[in-house]
Amino acid sequence: MADRTQEEIFQDLLEHIVQGLGLEAKIEIESNDEALVGTLNGEDLGIFIGRHGQTIDAVQHLAQRILLADPLTERRRIVVDAEGYRARRREALEKQADQAAIDAEKFGRAVALDAMTASERKHVHEYLRERGGVDTHSEGDEPERHLVVSPLPS
Repeated sequence: MADRTQEEIFQDLLEHIVQGLGLEAKIEIESNDEALVGTLNGEDLGIFIGRHGQTIDAVQHLAQRILLADPLTERRRIVVDAEGYRARRREALEKQADQAAIDAEKFGRAVALDAMTASERKHVHEYLRERGGVDTHSEGDEPERHLVVSPLPS
């Protein structure tokens, strides 16, 4: 790994997975000090994304394990995206979070959201903290761990 960059290894990994799935996709790697982002662009990438994003999340986890295996390697966030899936998912989570916050405030009771990944829960916690007016916490065990939105005490 010492003679190949993280970007090259990431590109090769994504190409191998795309080829293995029999997909046609253009792979773009973006790199900065904070993150290494691999984006697939093409048609019919649903199989790569998977049901509820399970496949794309698994690919991202695999990429993290491979790219960060060497303790001396540069530590950056590793992101795998396909046709804007991550942005669409973030938008959907924020809409659900907003509705849960409105319901919690309106009815004065806690509202549980659907199960989501740790990174999605973190995003929603931060999003609602910035929004204000409600408190959040996580409950349950993986893979059914979910976020609960509660009204602030009056």
